[in-house]
Amino acid sequence: MSPTAFARLRKRAALLLSLLTIASLATACSQDLAKRETITVYSGRSEEFIAPFLEKFTAETGIELDVRYGDSAALAAQLLEEGSNSPADLFLSQDAGSLGAVSSAQLFAQLPPQILSRVEPKYQSASSDWVGVTGRVRVFAYAPDRVSALPQTIDDLAAPLWKGRLGIAPTNGSFQAFVTALIQSRGEAATEQWLTAIKDNEPVLFEKNSQIVEAIDNGQLDIGLVNHYYLWEVAEELGREINAKIDFFQAGDIGNLTNVSGVAILATSKKQSAAQKFVEFMLRDDIQKKFVSDTHEYSLVNPALWPDGLPALQDVKSPAVDLASLADLRRTQALLVKIGLI
Repeated sequence: MSPTAFARLRKRAALLLSLLTIASLATACSQDLAKRETITVYSGRSEEFIAPFLEKFTAETGIELDVRYGDSAALAAQLLEEGSNSPADLFLSQDAGSLGAVSSAQLFAQLPPQILSRVEPKYQSASSDWVGVTGRVRVFAYAPDRVSALPQTIDDLAAPLWKGRLGIAPTNGSFQAFVTALIQSRGEAATEQWLTAIKDNEPVLFEKNSQIVEAIDNGQLDIGLVNHYYLWEVAEELGREINAKIDFFQAGDIGNLTNVSGVAILATSKKQSAAQKFVEFMLRDDIQKKFVSDTHEYSLVNPALWPDGLPALQDVKSPAVDLASLADLRRTQALLVKIGLI
């Protein structure tokens, strides 16, 4: 064989070896991807907020997440409709009521003790099938330069002093959860009486909590019912200190309701182990710390991580409410329609 022919043969052999190596690597990568587990998450928390946490989970565990975003109540309704045929492995909810609705249909799996022990019993399901992740407290926001006498109870807001000065968001889920808790606490007749008195006081109606805080800041109104963290959210969006503060009603008042975001595993999931890893991830101290810094919500795992500038959660003196019962919004919505607030 001539030197030239031998050189050509060597080049062909090298090329063939390279192609075989590439093919082998591609097959290995394909097999590795095939082995990577994927779990489906129904998320009532917004993509903008929760996506970085989900990406971190996948980066750490290799478990891929197929996420479907939506309103928590709407996702709960979808899970109830899908029943045992749901593709979901996990439900990440913005509020306890939505979790309670699905739990009452016995669609969630029991959570193991090592998960449940991370959170106080009052912030988890009595049937041990969902657990709270973060806490949010109902408060009143107000303009400190225009409000000197602060209300002590929600009943004070029906006084003539607040006529035309109060903002509420009756179509918002957090307000409806509060009204549902009020029904549970006082009964429907007393709740209707309170709502009627508030309506007669000519409140300013909004769609969102954040709009109430913005209206206080710009002087449109003086006081409003919101969740505690909206003060920080609005200030961050505006990039400045705002003319608004928050405070709590007296101990035990229903206006101090503490609701939770939470997570549950579907009983029909065939990926229980991977789903449990996700729940454990959400309750880890470093993840909880990031939740608090991003949202000013309360950690339900570690008091040392609670937001700066807020009282300890036990000092808020929230009323004793079965959070799972906040799922029954139909009666609440019917009452709000009857009174003319929605």
